[in-house]
Amino acid sequence: MDEKIKRKQLAILRILKRTDSPISSAKITAELMNMGLDISDRSVRLYLQQLDRAGFTNNFGKRGRLISEAGLNELDSSQIMERVGFLSAKIDQMTYRMNFDLDSRSGSVVINFTLVNLDELLSCADKVKQVFAQGYTMGKYLTLMPPGKHLEGIIVPEGLIGVGTVCSISLNGILLQYGIPTTSRFGGLLELQNKKPTRFVEIINYDGTSIDPLEVFTRSDMTDYLGAIQSGNGRIGASFREFPSGSRELVETLAKKLAKAGLGGIMSLGRPGLPLFEIPVNQGRFGAVVIGGLNPVAILKETGCQVSSRAMAGLINFDRLFHYEELTERLAMMGSR
Repeated sequence: MDEKIKRKQLAILRILKRTDSPISSAKITAELMNMGLDISDRSVRLYLQQLDRAGFTNNFGKRGRLISEAGLNELDSSQIMERVGFLSAKIDQMTYRMNFDLDSRSGSVVINFTLVNLDELLSCADKVKQVFAQGYTMGKYLTLMPPGKHLEGIIVPEGLIGVGTVCSISLNGILLQYGIPTTSRFGGLLELQNKKPTRFVEIINYDGTSIDPLEVFTRSDMTDYLGAIQSGNGRIGASFREFPSGSRELVETLAKKLAKAGLGGIMSLGRPGLPLFEIPVNQGRFGAVVIGGLNPVAILKETGCQVSSRAMAGLINFDRLFHYEELTERLAMMGSR
């Protein structure tokens, strides 16, 4: 394909990625011109038809277009070199965008999003709930989205269901409201023995990757959630954060408050300047291990379910989440419609 055409198609996909509702070709043309591209509405319509045929966009007629899951993947693949370090930037962006208030338990939190077959999820619901019950999750809440619903460019196709779980980056945003900056260092696989964390066996630094580490570990069949819930010996997703030394007492207090609100996710807090699980900590800081937000759905992959997960997929109001104990009942209701 001509390189100029490819660049313009990618520019269109970037515009569509930023919206969660269909937009018209005229609006896309205006956005492209604001970006400095000299392009006609007729050309944009032609490019959109090409993107439709490639499966990169969903056409809603006069309402306009939305980017498809395939379009998101194409955009990611085309920008791979530009996106080294992208994850760290996205973490910062999401941290500033969310507005959850811990005292009133209202506002938006960051969620991960997984697409899965309804029947498969229903058959594995008990295992998912066990991951929640044993404390291997970021909080106690999740959400479900039926076919046709969408979240920041991700649309739920027919025959599938969307599962939203609270992302651990929500912790960064909440702590920031109390004046505590967070340094997110890496995501990894945390080894458990007798239900207790012992060490990280795999890590990927956030500033050197273009994809969330837990997505990598899950796709590569490197996790062991079944072992974690059945014997207490397994490997689960977790991340390593650092906070200023002077904030440790407040972080500990807020961790307890978060747990009461059903958003607990801090597994271990270190001491200022001392290693935590053999991970050295920078001077003037202390380390923390935070449980992975994708853990509840990552177990689906281990049980043979076909899943497609995206970390930090978007923001959702806390009041749209429900307690994990309601999962089976809500899935049964969706299946009966």
